[in-house]
Amino acid sequence: MQAQESAFQDSYPYRVLVVDDEPTQRMLEREILESPKYKVSEAADGAAALAMLREQEFDVVLLDVRMPGMDGNEVCRWIRAELGMSMLPVIMVTGFGGHDDLAISLREGANDFIRKPYHPMELMARVDSAVHHKRMTDQLDSAEAVLFALARMVEAKDEYTGDHCTRLAHNAVVFGEALGRNGEELTALRRAGVLHDIGKLGISDAILRKRGPLDADEWAIMRQHPRIGAALCEPLKSMRLTAPIICHHHERWDGSGYPHGLAGEAIPLLARVFQIVDIFDALSFSRPYKPALPLQQVVAILEEETARGWRDPELMPVFLDLLARQPQSLLAHGDLAREAEGLGASLFQDIARGGALNWGRRGGGQ
Repeated sequence: MQAQESAFQDSYPYRVLVVDDEPTQRMLEREILESPKYKVSEAADGAAALAMLREQEFDVVLLDVRMPGMDGNEVCRWIRAELGMSMLPVIMVTGFGGHDDLAISLREGANDFIRKPYHPMELMARVDSAVHHKRMTDQLDSAEAVLFALARMVEAKDEYTGDHCTRLAHNAVVFGEALGRNGEELTALRRAGVLHDIGKLGISDAILRKRGPLDADEWAIMRQHPRIGAALCEPLKSMRLTAPIICHHHERWDGSGYPHGLAGEAIPLLARVFQIVDIFDALSFSRPYKPALPLQQVVAILEEETARGWRDPELMPVFLDLLARQPQSLLAHGDLAREAEGLGASLFQDIARGGALNWGRRGGGQ
């Protein structure tokens, strides 16, 4: 317990932005939240607060509700909608208001509410709780960013895949939307686009870089990459829906796939959705062992594989109908560089610029 408390204290100071038009109230909150535990900045109005938030990072905002001009609720709405800071804790501070006022503030995105006059210990407890949640969320974001950057490195090893991950992330969401999947499932499909081959980090470079076909023993090792990838992602709760896609996107409807030989509806639905766009991409773009195939031939192969029992017989017709009606939604991705932002791309670019990506090249996906 002492070690845990020490580790938590090592993260001091907590960066607090106090927003209030009354100087005496700002001074009071600054005195309560004294250093070294807290680093307090002040803003006398909403416009100044938003300007500071654009330039600096904070762990929590203490926001007065009643201010001239832009009131606290409007500031909170700007923080969420315009600045996109959905995870920044905002604690509303007011000497007025009842349940209706509280409901308005919560609707605008506030996380907590404290009424004046308050005991100093109450203010510190509210701030500490909000900051602890924020810092834990930041750690989760960092862990996700590292995973996505590692996945981008896997993609960078293969000069032939190009924007493969970005295309898969895009197409998986397009297909998922056509199937009426919800927002959480669409997020999982997008993440799987980047992370689906991250398990290749656990495969020997002698196999990944091998020129020519793999032998039976090498294929046995290569077929473990979905299992390895899922194991890398499963510890993160945010990957709850993504990890099964990574693990099972090489299964087949008739049970002849890998790594577990699942069949039919035993294969997770999102994995069945994702594998269709994965195969579509592999056929539609060139690889060392094949050229890019014309659309008509791609469709014929997808229909043939479904007839052989490899693909979900209900999902494939929906995909082919989407491809026939809206081919541009799957074949034209607009600004791929813009779509690739996030999901570890920025961290990957930093590493690449530092010269850390010095691999040999091996053609072909497995």
